[in-house]
Amino acid sequence: MAATINGECDPRFARVRDAFAENFAKRGEVGAAVSVVVDGRCVVDLWGGHADKAKTTPWNRDTIVNVWSTTKGLCAMCAHRLADQGKLDLDVPVANYWPEFAAAGKGSIKVTQLLNHKAGLAAIRAPLQLDDVFNWTRVTEELARQEPWWTPGSKHGYHAITFGWLVGEVVRRVSGKSLGTYFRDEIARPLGAEAYIGIGPEFDARTAEIIFAPPPQPGEPNLFAEMLKDPTSVSAMAIFNPPALFQATTTNSRAWRAAEIPGANGHANARGLARIYGALARGGEIDGIRVLSARQIGRCYTEQSNGPDAVLPITTRFSLGFMLSQPEAMLGPNPRAFGHPGAGGSLGFADPDAKVGFGYVMNQMSSEALMDPRPKALIDAIYASL
Repeated sequence: MAATINGECDPRFARVRDAFAENFAKRGEVGAAVSVVVDGRCVVDLWGGHADKAKTTPWNRDTIVNVWSTTKGLCAMCAHRLADQGKLDLDVPVANYWPEFAAAGKGSIKVTQLLNHKAGLAAIRAPLQLDDVFNWTRVTEELARQEPWWTPGSKHGYHAITFGWLVGEVVRRVSGKSLGTYFRDEIARPLGAEAYIGIGPEFDARTAEIIFAPPPQPGEPNLFAEMLKDPTSVSAMAIFNPPALFQATTTNSRAWRAAEIPGANGHANARGLARIYGALARGGEIDGIRVLSARQIGRCYTEQSNGPDAVLPITTRFSLGFMLSQPEAMLGPNPRAFGHPGAGGSLGFADPDAKVGFGYVMNQMSSEALMDPRPKALIDAIYASL
């Protein structure tokens, strides 16, 4: 039975609606939403399918879902906003704002190196219990105490979960607010965007259930198996410390939703992501609300890291806090696009050349490493329509 597609779509972008419907028909979509903002105007706002694995609850206009690493882009915006306000200098040592961080030879690590994945703190060395990841003080103290896995600045490696705690603690020290609170007060709420880092029980009824991807078949690429070859490596520890981190029982739990894990546990709808990135795509302002200056946005798309990743067994390319296009993961055809994908498929990005803000969220995860076929089909449809 074909999924019911709801929402609005400018006739000019009918191809996007077709691609969205095709994701359900041919690409295993269960529940999802897509939104596109062009030069400040929402031209696509669609949702469909089911919010639960059993397919008993429809995906509604106000359904939100965990967006995994798509949260990193939202986290990075907070640091860029503080820099814009003159409160945070990204080019000075982290220890200027977080003195304890200087321990174990980390005194010269700059804030930029937290954002561009060169800090060498991609995993916590000390074995963690699941409850530890819900305790901000516990994880940030552990990161401040430990020595880097590699010489900071010598290479880059994806800080899969630690990114959010590292950048978030700097934001907290500078602003006096937790990362989730700062993001809500300074970015999401002024824009009226449904995107959160840490949600209360009042959101549970409209939060979609995350459905994990089936394990890869023999012979298929298996990213996690590759990373787990050495359980004591930075790759394994980045994802599997604690071991229960990537399990449906964790991700769908109240404790996970309530915590602030800015590298991985943002909850949003596509409309919220597209509106936020839509502001950044047109010089940092939308409907009279300014998020960032055009100058600061330049730092969001300027390449800082590119090449073989020291944590993931793939190539990655980053600016200060955002992923940039690379051949197997293109954020449209234009060179200045920046944003962040999330595990399983979610994606938010801004394209300053086409003034496009994009948001895609879903509950059925896939095992693709960077760019899932579902958002790729939607992106291709957008640029074919412009």
